[in-house]
Amino acid sequence: MGKLAHKTSVGGQALYEGVMMRGPVGYAIALRLPNGQIETTVHPNQSLKDRISLFRLPVLRGMAGFVESLSMGFKTLTYSFEKAGLEEETPTKFERWLTDKFGKSIVDLVVWVGGLLGVLLAICLFMLLPAAAVKLLGGHVPTWSRPMLEGLIKIVIFIFYLWAVSGLADIRRTFEYHGAEHKSIHAYEAGLPLTVENVRAMSRFHPRCGTNFMFIIMIISILIFSLPIVTWDNLLLRMATKLLLLPVVVGISYEFIRLAGRYDNGFTRFFSAPGLLMQRLTTKEPDDAQIEVAIASLEPVLTGNPEDDRW
Repeated sequence: MGKLAHKTSVGGQALYEGVMMRGPVGYAIALRLPNGQIETTVHPNQSLKDRISLFRLPVLRGMAGFVESLSMGFKTLTYSFEKAGLEEETPTKFERWLTDKFGKSIVDLVVWVGGLLGVLLAICLFMLLPAAAVKLLGGHVPTWSRPMLEGLIKIVIFIFYLWAVSGLADIRRTFEYHGAEHKSIHAYEAGLPLTVENVRAMSRFHPRCGTNFMFIIMIISILIFSLPIVTWDNLLLRMATKLLLLPVVVGISYEFIRLAGRYDNGFTRFFSAPGLLMQRLTTKEPDDAQIEVAIASLEPVLTGNPEDDRW
């Protein structure tokens, strides 16, 4: 296998006017504030696999990592909105009433409920809608081909969604920060000093991106949901079975993304190719100011010893 010289476990996420990077001992958030300054905050963090040895096992480590990524991603994205002043608008009467009656904690709860509703919407869009569409076709579709058809519908919805949101100005800027995140990690993996000039020259596409991960999840789900334990007689029962199997799908997909990040050969390039193509939608070329933010978020999470973050 063609193992690469240094592939880092450091990963990140584009935020609103910023980037979050997560390293072996903590994570850093760098934001471009409304006054033009870069604010960088560093936070200690211990992952589940470091605290509980069970979550170091293959597949289980992917499940734990996915949950942690969702939680941290939501928290840091909310923080970036707050720092940008997007949540400093005059509160509505309902918001003031909630705060007066229950305190700030209830408002935070409402925010988390909003996030949960977003997850439920994603389940409906990427699981229920494709399943319902295939069910409507009924006897016109052979049973053996239904998982593949569902998967294809899911992929089409996903691509259309990415294409639609990429046209929004704020989303496009976030995608530019996404590109800056990838470029800075490429520069670090290449052993180059983290300067704007070096980072700018790097590719904005990365095989260990969340976009790749989502695409691999959809491919693995086609295989797993083809198993006989997934019934086709009852739509709700099939949905429930898929939700129960979803952690397994995520765990297996994580192992594939690990291979893609660690090795460079025909097998990993084949599985990475569709996700890399979709990164043409989810990443855009950043400007130098955005690259500065990505560098500011990456530098604090590096220990100085590449072995600490080897993938």
